[in-house]
This record gives sequence, structure tokens and C-alpha cells, in this order.
Amino acid sequence: MSGDRDHIFITGLAIHAYHGVMEHEGTVGQTFLLDLELAIDLTEASRSDRIASTVSYNEVVDCVSRAFCADRFRLVEAAAGAVAEAILAHFPRITRVRVTVHKPHAPVAATFTDVGVSIERQRHG
Repeated sequence: MSGDRDHIFITGLAIHAYHGVMEHEGTVGQTFLLDLELAIDLTEASRSDRIASTVSYNEVVDCVSRAFCADRFRLVEAAAGAVAEAILAHFPRITRVRVTVHKPHAPVAATFTDVGVSIERQRHG
């Protein structure tokens, strides 16, 4: 069986950042929640039981946190894109990534459960 359907996931990663169009979002900031789905062939890792055969969750979280907070983005779409690009650049074993950014305190004049974006990027070549 091919590992093309294998995934590592991290859900509900809370990161405080200053993204948004509104002025107060850039000064006070807010907590965003990120969900990550990382396509990676886990065949070797499932047989070897060695960290060298996969990617470290801790290293992924560090990479994501740095990428998400490196700049102040007006759009969560841009922040999600920066995270996806950073993951693909730093982890050659990962072939595709889906990044979902939840903005639970978005300045929307309505009652809502969730708002955000989800993007998917893949390695080319």
C-alpha cells in the first residue's frame, strides 16, 4: 500500500498574532486557531518506529509559529499561505499541506461559531 494517503495532523494550535484589517487587530491582537494536515508517506515510520522516518510535531509547531507571526498580515489568507510555504520549504518529506486558520474573534457584526480560511498547497517537481 502506498503512503500517498498518510497524514500527520495537528488541530487547535493556538497562536496569538496581530493579523487583520482593523486597526485594533494590529495593536491588541487576538488568538487564532490553526489546523494542519500534512501529507507524508509514513510507511517507513510505521515499520521502523524511528523519528528519523517522519517529521517531529514539535519542529512543525515551531516552524508554523514562526511563519504565522513573522509578519503582520491584513488577511488570514496570506497568513495561511505563509504557513503552507514554510512547511513545504522546511520539511522535504511533506508532499502536501492543508492549513486552516480559524479567527474566532473576527470583527463581524453577527453571531457565528467560526470563521476562517482553509488552503491546500503541494510540492511541485
